[in-house]
Amino acid sequence: MAKKQKKNGGGTPATVALTAAGTPFTLHAYEHDPASPSYGEEAAEALGVSPDRVFKTLVADVDGELTVAVVPVAGQLDLKALASAVGGKRAAMADPAAAERTTGYVRGGISPLGQRKRLRTVLDASASDHASICISAGRRGLEVELSPTDLAALTSAVLAPIGRA
Repeated sequence: MAKKQKKNGGGTPATVALTAAGTPFTLHAYEHDPASPSYGEEAAEALGVSPDRVFKTLVADVDGELTVAVVPVAGQLDLKALASAVGGKRAAMADPAAAERTTGYVRGGISPLGQRKRLRTVLDASASDHASICISAGRRGLEVELSPTDLAALTSAVLAPIGRA
């Protein structure tokens, strides 16, 4: 089981944002393996949490605008559903360098919280099935657990069925 850290242990822009907002959260750290093929599945396994409760943060380009999609690591992002959720026509995965530059995070550590430039965000509706979910805390090997309601409020996220098995 992952080691739990103090609620306000902070240090990444995501944890600083959570602390500043007064939002309750728990940090979970684990030893990241650079050879792991999936950051999200690695996190779920390391934390002993079901992959449907660990959410990955993906950046897509919807009609020329970068948009954040937060979906369970157990599935995939449905790009058509994402475009529809924000009133767009076409969506494609964003260029990784553009995603890193815009969010201020590196791939595998992109968090929907504390981004350099706040992007519109869509949270998969399945998040509502859980009392708490885990998302990247802004660094590989560090996850933050919080309520999906708090995550949606802090990111002004739209809830929509954008994930698929």
